[in-house]
Amino acid sequence: MARVQLREIAHARSGDKGDASNIGLIALKPEHYAVLVSQVTAERVKHHFRELCHGEVTRYELPNLHALNFLLQKTLDGGGTVSLRTDAQGKTLSAALLRMEVDI
Repeated sequence: MARVQLREIAHARSGDKGDASNIGLIALKPEHYAVLVSQVTAERVKHHFRELCHGEVTRYELPNLHALNFLLQKTLDGGGTVSLRTDAQGKTLSAALLRMEVDI
């Protein structure tokens, strides 16, 4: 077993939905999807973004795409039109998630 960052087995995209951030996590190979499902839980994502995410994290499974989608509520300080954050649309959160470590 090896511990790796998600970036070695997945890619990701993120963006904003008002004050929520939406992060899609897609396995690079179909066999890595099981690793994502078992280890990248809503609770782990919430903990990973504990400094930014002040609301609920919901995970959606998309097995036909070998992907997971996360919706992080209350993460963007009000959203892109009112936030003073450097990344008010949450575009960098996908890169931050890819730094999470998993066991393969």
